[in-house]
Amino acid sequence: MKITVIGSGNVATHLARALFEAGHTILQIWSRSPGHASDLARRVGAAPLTDTGKISPDADLYIFSVKDDALPEVIGRMPETGGVWVHTAGSLSMELFASRKADYGVFYPLQTFSRNREPSFEAIPLFIEGSNPETGAMLEELAASLSRCVYRMPGEKRMRLHLAAVFACNFVNHLYALSAEIIEKEDIPFEVLLPLIGETAAKVTDMAPVAAQTGPAIRGDESVMRKHLTLIGDARTREIYRLLSESIAELTKRNLLLT
Repeated sequence: MKITVIGSGNVATHLARALFEAGHTILQIWSRSPGHASDLARRVGAAPLTDTGKISPDADLYIFSVKDDALPEVIGRMPETGGVWVHTAGSLSMELFASRKADYGVFYPLQTFSRNREPSFEAIPLFIEGSNPETGAMLEELAASLSRCVYRMPGEKRMRLHLAAVFACNFVNHLYALSAEIIEKEDIPFEVLLPLIGETAAKVTDMAPVAAQTGPAIRGDESVMRKHLTLIGDARTREIYRLLSESIAELTKRNLLLT
């Protein structure tokens, strides 16, 4: 398949490289940054662009992988093309394309991407949505060339999935950062927490998260929690600790009532 990628950020970079390695032809890479466009284009044998007016009309697929807030503007600057237009956002409707195209959709990889890490696309869940059956079938075939985990999912469900992903990934990672701040002030290396983090993540592959919960909040150990709060100097971090502890206790109580 001939593909043009609109964007050069983390998602665009990893997706373009995965598509290239799967045997697809990457025609062009567009980016506002000439350096980023050239770097990614060189990796996938494509032509770099910074002018949307020079985007070829001949690709089979145009993948828009830019910041959510920038997507409407970029769509508005696109020339007329053939092919299918898709975006990679979990939280945006595919109907953003409806005023410009008949064939459009979503190609959403559920993963966290960083430039210096190379995830295996084979295990990444890909969620697709098409404006018509033919487009949906095309996107499903494309997704299957990258991953063994392909799902069709309408926009409202995908947006809720994206919300869940923010809790499961972004918020959890932020808590790692806060925990690092706490122990690094005592010259304790973050590495000592890695086995705990690994086991916590591994447990939820075998049991429900609510069943895997441990710690003072689920035990109702008020003395430990009060002591922890006195050790936290930052008011916002204290509030995070308090709210999360209350949430753990309340969720545990709700689940006990259901069983």
